[in-house]
Amino acid sequence: MRRLSICLALLATLLVGPAVRAQYVSPDAARLAPPLPAPPPPPKIEVPKVPQFDAPPRYNYQPLPRNSFGDRVTKCLHDAAAAGLGPADRGTYARSCAN
Repeated sequence: MRRLSICLALLATLLVGPAVRAQYVSPDAARLAPPLPAPPPPPKIEVPKVPQFDAPPRYNYQPLPRNSFGDRVTKCLHDAAAAGLGPADRGTYARSCAN
């Protein structure tokens, strides 16, 4: 029994040995490593545009974009439910409200 355990231990050592050696890192490993890449360039810093006090104000006169039909129907259904209308009346209200 003792011989068998010694043989198994020797066999396990022979099989596992190369894997352990493959993970060994020599002291000179840092010398063999590739050099580090160059640092990235610094970010470009721009001064923000400062509003001028004597400049005339610029207004945006464009109309706001209209919601889609589905969004308007959903809003109308929510409004009808909040007003306490029944399910049949909600549909009628939503048809007249969304158009």
